[in-house]
Amino acid sequence: MRYDEIRGDIRAGRAARTLPAWAGRVLEDVVAGRSPVPAVRHPLGFLCLPVERGGDFGVCLHIWTPEVRPVPSTTSPVHCHSWDLLSFVLYGTVRNVRMDVREGPGQAGEGLGEAGEGPGEAGAAVPGSTGQVFEVVSRGDVDELRATGRAVRYRSGPSAAHRTGESYTLPAGVFHSTLIEDGLDAATVALGRQTPGGGDLSLGPMDVPTHQVRRARCDPGDTVRALLRSARRIAAAHPGPAGAGPASLSEEPSSSGPLGRRCRSARR
Repeated sequence: MRYDEIRGDIRAGRAARTLPAWAGRVLEDVVAGRSPVPAVRHPLGFLCLPVERGGDFGVCLHIWTPEVRPVPSTTSPVHCHSWDLLSFVLYGTVRNVRMDVREGPGQAGEGLGEAGEGPGEAGAAVPGSTGQVFEVVSRGDVDELRATGRAVRYRSGPSAAHRTGESYTLPAGVFHSTLIEDGLDAATVALGRQTPGGGDLSLGPMDVPTHQVRRARCDPGDTVRALLRSARRIAAAHPGPAGAGPASLSEEPSSSGPLGRRCRSARR
C-alpha cells in the first residue's frame, strides 16, 4: 500500500479493516530482513520506520515502545511540521497538545519546561514556558537545529486524545507536543504531505546554540524486540482477519534472516 491508497482508506473509514494487516506485513518484512526500511530512533521519542518517501509525500510507522530508550532531546518536544499530517492509531492512546505560541520574552523567572524522560512522558510541557525558535534542516540522517534567537512565550492550549482505530490530522505550522497515555505503548500509521513555504521548527532554550543531531538506527536486537512487541499489540487490538499478524512474528525469531542473525549476535 502506498500513500494514496492508505489516505483513501482512512478517509473512507476502511483503515481499521486494512491497515493493521498491512502494518503487520511491514513489521514481518523488516524483522526477516526482506525490507531495506530502517528503524530509526526519532528525537521525539518514538521508533520511526520510513516506509515510503517520494516527492512531497511520505508514509511512516511510528512506534512508541519501552523496548527502545528515547533519544535525549536537545531542545524540547514542542515543534511544528512543514507538512500536513494524517495519522491512524493502530493501538494505544495518542494525545496531541496544541501550543499557544506568542512573540517576545516571558516574565523574569520563567524558563523552558523540561521534557519527560520516559516514552509515556514525551511531549510534556510546562505552562508559561519561554524559549527561542529553532529551524530544523534535515539532510539524510543529520538534523541541523539552527538557533534563530527569536524569543517566544508559549503555554498548553487545546488537546485531543486519539485512541485505537481512530484517525487525526494536524495541519502544517501548528506548534504541538505529543503524549502517550494509558501505558508506554502506541503505534500510528503517519502520512505526511509537504506544504509550500513551511518549515520544520522546534522550541528550545535561549542559551542553546546552533547544533547538529544525527538520527541513529536502532540496535538490531532492540529493533526485533520492539517490532515483535508491536506486532503482538496490533493483533490484540484488531482481532480477526484485520489484525491477523504473520505467524512468524508470534515468537522470537530464530537466526534466519539478516536482522535475526544480527539480533542474536547483539545479545551475546
